[in-house]
Parts: sequence; structure tokens; C-alpha cells
Amino acid sequence: MLKVLRVTAVTGLALSLLLPAGTGVASAEEGYESKSALEVTPLKQRYEDSFPIGAAVEPYQLEGIHGEVLKRHYNSIVAENVMKPINIQPEEGNFNFEEADKIVQFAKENDMDLRFHTLVWHSQVPEWFFLDEEGNPMVDETDPEQRERNKEILLERLETHIKTIVTRYKDEVDAWDVVNETIDPYASNDRGLRESKWYQITGTDYIKKAFETTRKYAAEDAKLFINDYNTEVEPKRNYLYDLVKDLLDQGVPIDGVGHQAHIQIGWPSIEDTRESINMFAGLGLDNHITELDVSLYGWPPTPAFADYDEILASGRLLDQAERYDQLFELYEELGDKISNVTFWGIADDHTWLDDRAEDYNNGVGKDAPFVFDPDFNVKPAYWAMMDYNLNEMRTLIGNFEQEGEFENYGAARSLQAQLDSVIHFDGRENTEKAIFHMEKFIQKLESERGNEMITANAYNILKQNSEYLVRKWQ
Repeated sequence: MLKVLRVTAVTGLALSLLLPAGTGVASAEEGYESKSALEVTPLKQRYEDSFPIGAAVEPYQLEGIHGEVLKRHYNSIVAENVMKPINIQPEEGNFNFEEADKIVQFAKENDMDLRFHTLVWHSQVPEWFFLDEEGNPMVDETDPEQRERNKEILLERLETHIKTIVTRYKDEVDAWDVVNETIDPYASNDRGLRESKWYQITGTDYIKKAFETTRKYAAEDAKLFINDYNTEVEPKRNYLYDLVKDLLDQGVPIDGVGHQAHIQIGWPSIEDTRESINMFAGLGLDNHITELDVSLYGWPPTPAFADYDEILASGRLLDQAERYDQLFELYEELGDKISNVTFWGIADDHTWLDDRAEDYNNGVGKDAPFVFDPDFNVKPAYWAMMDYNLNEMRTLIGNFEQEGEFENYGAARSLQAQLDSVIHFDGRENTEKAIFHMEKFIQKLESERGNEMITANAYNILKQNSEYLVRKWQ
């Protein structure tokens, strides 16, 4: 069945993207209004029967417009940086919980799920973890006895780090990213294990110790995750699968796999994503989408748009919207195997992908991976996620008529009649004729606007959603 975007509001941003690439932004947006994220239906409401919708945050984003958007649209939260080892324990025995506490308190006050990211990682971890008692790098040690002693020291430090954090937040955290990014398909070993300092000194024992310690001190109903990126594609997903299966066979208490989902408009495929979720679910594990963002670029991210105006004029955000539509259709299909979907940010004003774009484009580059733009207005991706059926669009016309946005009942009824033709052919899965009659609907809508029979607000909403559908079906 064909779907129509939820039609409770409109964004001029989306409509501007319906124009050909290269069309000027000013002319594309003329006569249209953007719609604030604070004025539209919450994302979390749309998916309340499937999974929480989360966002990664920095503490400064808990206030002002960021905080308001967070509270309206998201019911799960995770720290982008301040809970990583280098921020929590920058020096041995010196724990800094001030910034992390702010996020924990925000989640508690707003009845949000809380994910902890991350207890163990090869990056953003202070160097003192890997120095021996004399201050020498453990990885340089060649004496077998001292290497074994170093391994014991490192695992003891790891246990203390985890115990201290988990004990503090035991009653607040719903899901723990226990170990992050253990797999490197280009590593020299035949298991695809990342040869981090953790691995060089302890083998895989650091993973076991991390999960066992977290399980010992975490709340009984808290879930423990191993988290990684590119989990959708071979050979990485197979290396991760083999590692997790081996750990489970050893009795290591892993509850789920976190799929970061730092993805692109055209990669990875939906089928690869489905297969990955099903693979790990087959081990009896839960799945979280932990760091979702959809980059406008392939790899490497070149050439990049210089600014957001260029993005608007490119039409690329419509492709992104289709990608989000496909993704969330899949996530809902696999809803019994996915219990959380978290974006790696709130809106396009703050994303690590901007830094990546700049790094690969001589310091100039902008990405736009989320469903809200830099000014916190909804993008086409928002509408794609909030899909409703054509009957809802018909009902909306009736609502507009009751609210006085049509000059008379006849104008509203005429549009409903034309939309009925679309619904008729949609029901028969005749896409070609459904598109033909939707184009007729758009023509009638233009005529009613030209005759001043419909307000600009109602016209904008119906036009934007109708054109999006035609473009999508084609």
C-alpha cells in the first residue's frame, strides 16, 4: 500500500527540495514556512508501540532549544562524550562525575531511558591505564612474568573503573555499552580482533572482565551491550558474531549487540541490515541501534557541500528521507528484536560528521544527518518517518475545512473527491494510476490556491506531502 507523510504540519525546507538541483534557495522557499520541531508530533509518540527513540547529547544541550526538542521528541538519552573513560577518570583514582551527573539527572527528571556510553574503548581512554608500576608502557614489555603482572594490573584497574561507575549509576542506567569497537577486519590476527592496547596486554580477557564486572554491580534488569560500527557488512559482522558467540559459550553475560549505524544514503543495504539484526537475534540477543546518523555522502565524504544552503538546493535531503523511510520500516518490521533506536545527535546544528566533512575537504564541508535542520525545523526525513495512510490526508482536508482554511465546503469536497481516486487505485496496488491521480490532485490544489479558495497554510501542507509522494513513488 502507498503511504503518505504525516500531515499535521509542513516544512518549507522539504518543499524547496522538490525543485530541480541547482534551484536557488531563496526562490525555492519563497511563500513557504518552515515548521519548528516544537510544533509537530513527537517522534517518540509515533514509535511508542515499537521502541524508545533516543539522542546523544552533550551537557550544554540539556537547556534551551536543544533541551526542549529533547523533551518533546526523545524518550531515551545517551552521552556523546562525557561518560567515556578519559572524561570519567582522567587520572587514576580521580573520578569526575559532574558532567555525567547532569545527563543522568535530566533523564531521571524527564522519565527517559538512559544508555551509558561507554565503559571500555580503545579511543578516548587515558594513557595511565596502560603504564606499569614504573610508568613504562605495558605494551613494550618483553619479559613473560612482567607481562603477566601487567595484565593483572590492567584488569584490576578496569574492574575498579567499572565498579565505581556502575555502582554510582546502578539505579539509573537501563543499558550499558560495556565494550565498544572490539572488531577490526584489517587486523593481523585471524579473528578480526582489534589489536588495541587492551588486546595486546590481556587478549580477550578485558572483554570478559568488563562484562562480568558490570553484571556483578549493575541493576538486575539492566542490559549489557557490546557496541560496534559497520555491523551490517561482511566480514566485520561475521567477526563480531563469532566473537560474541564464543563469549556466550564461555558464559560471559552479554545481553545485546549495539549497532552504531553511522550509515550513508546508499549504504549499507536494507537486506544486509535485516540479516545482521536477525543473526544476532538468533543468538538470543537484544539489538539496539545506538548511534544512528545518515550522511549525505559516500566514502570518503568528497566533494562536500560548503554550507547548508548548498544542501538545500541539491535535492539530496529527499534521498535521505527515502532512506529514513526504508530504515524505520525495517526497524518496525524487526520491532520484536530491536528495543531502542538512538540518533547520534539531536539536529543538524551539531554532528561529528561536520568535522569529518571538513577534514576531507580542506576545512570546508557540511553534513546534515538528522531529521531536524540546524534551526530545529523538520526536514523531509521527519515526514518520511512519520508516515500515515492516504485516508489520514483525506481527513486532514476535512479538518482544514472545519477550521476555516477553505473558502467553502465545495472546495474542500472537490479535493477530497480527487484524492478518493488516488485511494481507489492505491487499494488496487496500481501505482501508475495512483500517481496520475495524485498529479491531478496537485493541479486542482494549485487551481484552488490561485482562486484564493484555500489558505497558504493548508495549501503548503497538502502540496508538500503530495509532491513528496509523487517523487517517492516514481
